[in-house]
Amino acid sequence: MTLISYRQALHDTLRTELHRDESVILLGEEIGVFEGSYKITAGLLSEFGPDRVRDTPIAEEGFVGAAIGAAMPGLRPVVEIMTTNFSLLAIDQIVNHAAKMHAMFGGQVSVPLVIRTPGGGGQQLAATHSQNLEVWYAHVPGMKVVAPATPADAKALLAAAVRDDDPVLFLENLALYNSKGEVPDGDQVGEIGRAAVVKDGTDVTVVGYSRATVVALEVAARFEQDGISVEVVDLRSLRPLDRETICASVRK
Repeated sequence: MTLISYRQALHDTLRTELHRDESVILLGEEIGVFEGSYKITAGLLSEFGPDRVRDTPIAEEGFVGAAIGAAMPGLRPVVEIMTTNFSLLAIDQIVNHAAKMHAMFGGQVSVPLVIRTPGGGGQQLAATHSQNLEVWYAHVPGMKVVAPATPADAKALLAAAVRDDDPVLFLENLALYNSKGEVPDGDQVGEIGRAAVVKDGTDVTVVGYSRATVVALEVAARFEQDGISVEVVDLRSLRPLDRETICASVRK
């Protein structure tokens, strides 16, 4: 186990996947020369070169569309959209193309695409940069929506997303980037669609995802002082939604 930040877990996983599979490529605004707005891709351009790490124009619809086209014949693009708000500029490509191609072609083609994008409020980035839009995407057939809360889950679920044959929207809350946690060494691949009971309790269930899980754990600790036992369920992914784990906790 190694203590690292959420940011470092994402960086290390991308680097590992680029080494592991030559079909993995990265695309996004300023991810190469500038090394990314949030430095998740720092150093990867110099290590893997411009064929694997590609800076794109400020044109989300264009580079998401290009990534879909690259994914269909067998590449595994990982696209970084600078904030989840900018994904709205590519919403037709995401919702009507990436998510639907497999079904529209009768299963003859897959779109192994990952869209990484940060969001969340509380960072003083103004109204147009502080939204949470992931629940919209969680209602789109054909999309998988992942939102890890810890560095360990960020590592395991990003690896799972890159290796998945379906399009995955990978949400990163800005407030989590500098958070630290123990991360298992070696190859770790999570299961998309499996929630986790991160704190056992007997009185009430609180369900969260991403940063909300961290806040829920803090609140649960305060309630414990008043004799109220709170069980915290971390969704980890919004689609598929692990209803079984949620229902079992609430039923208890």
